[in-house]
Amino acid sequence: MHRMADPFSGPEHGHYLAEHIAGARFVELSGADHLLFAEDADRIIAEVREFLTGIREEYESERVLATILFADIVDSTSRAAALGDRRWRDLLDRYYAVVRAELGRFRGRELDTAGDGVFASFDGPARAIRCAVAVAKAVRPLGVAVRVGLHTGECEVIGDKVGGIAVHIGARVAACAGEGEVLVSSTVRDLVVGSGIEFEDRGVQALKGVPGDWRLFAVRVAA
Repeated sequence: MHRMADPFSGPEHGHYLAEHIAGARFVELSGADHLLFAEDADRIIAEVREFLTGIREEYESERVLATILFADIVDSTSRAAALGDRRWRDLLDRYYAVVRAELGRFRGRELDTAGDGVFASFDGPARAIRCAVAVAKAVRPLGVAVRVGLHTGECEVIGDKVGGIAVHIGARVAACAGEGEVLVSSTVRDLVVGSGIEFEDRGVQALKGVPGDWRLFAVRVAA
């Protein structure tokens, strides 16, 4: 079993194990936690029970529409190496304080952090975009740049977090963003028509592990 948005290893690792273990079956789970049982233990138990007994129990999850935000520091590994552990930790503490202040200002909900990465959700895409732009500007005095990705979709509620393909897409959109860039899916762009937010077309791109091609747009930020 492997979570789609695992921040440390992609689903291809799970597929590899399943293909090389006799009698194995691969199950892809929603969510982003690397520790498998940290999210949605009932689903995992149901999958194990079906594998052992052959009996499938119906599983229906609660789902909500949300805008997903992923952000992380550009070139964080080289920056951490240059600063050393203690100074890097001090910088991260200031970085997270800035990010959390902007999340609070725009009613975003912090869902998880890993290293220098932030995973948050919003109940409106325009607020999520404005928060992302504010974060990108607010961290500049710290001497760092972030890249941010946004996607809106129906998410599975997993405890106090959300998961599902929409989360996976949000993470992949963020991975395509450049330094200081806020990148959104076409879904987000379409939902904020009339908001006054402007975009630059970044073309059609393949998102790793996500079927089909996706047109992405960069938020145009006033100088």
